[in-house]
Amino acid sequence: MTANPKKQTQPDALILVLGATGKTGRRLVPLLRDAGHTVRAASRSGETRFDWNDRSTWAPVLEGVSALYLVGPPEPEPIADFVDTAVAAGVRRFVVLSGRGVEVFKDSFEPSMAEAERVVRAADVDWTVIRPNNFSQNFDEDIFATALLEGRLALPVGDVPEPFIDVEDIVEVAAALLTEEGHTGRTYELSGPRALSFPDAVAELAEASGRPMRFEHITPEAYVAELTAADVPADIARALADVLDWLKTGYNAAPVTGVRDVLGREPRDFSVYATAAAASGAWN
Repeated sequence: MTANPKKQTQPDALILVLGATGKTGRRLVPLLRDAGHTVRAASRSGETRFDWNDRSTWAPVLEGVSALYLVGPPEPEPIADFVDTAVAAGVRRFVVLSGRGVEVFKDSFEPSMAEAERVVRAADVDWTVIRPNNFSQNFDEDIFATALLEGRLALPVGDVPEPFIDVEDIVEVAAALLTEEGHTGRTYELSGPRALSFPDAVAELAEASGRPMRFEHITPEAYVAELTAADVPADIARALADVLDWLKTGYNAAPVTGVRDVLGREPRDFSVYATAAAASGAWN
């Protein structure tokens, strides 16, 4: 699982993965289990029911847990109480999924990420935070996928490069942080090895898939209008536009070394993701 010879936690220690049906969680659970660890996979619709807004689900998922992968809810309000409950239940290790740049934009774009970091850092626990760049898999599993299938991805991001990170690298890092010693109190920024603009990324996806795909620059206002016309709620559309528009600052543009620092190897290149996704039929 990792190239670094780190001391491992006991395989029978129970690890709780929140957001277990999400992009990182659904990969992290089998990765940990294949390595011999005991995992409780929790989400609103997964193996073990967990709902941030239904506090009756909290105690059952926390029972017997020693380490926890924390993916915050859309709204930050329940995070502090949940972490207090988890600590009282005996959870001693927290790995928090945050985002690169959260220390700058704080509550303005992703308030739950900033709150999760703040609360866990203040708790008397073994904590580690991971802050990844934009996921490569956003192009085939999430907000960009439908647009690419239609042949046109229009975003308010400009030409500032982005070192997209493969989700597989994120989950390998998370698995190491949950099961190895030596990462307490650290924040790891995670990126791919190469920064490329969104237009260049779309060009690589078009070549890998053999499909006509083009990128179009639009304003944040135009982006919000397109999303709301597609029945995306206005507040969500505006939040997405703000995050994408913020990328123009270039704050996240330079590749960073977090994957190598934890795993002892370089992260996967975007071309590896593009080839594999196309081969799997992502844009067929």
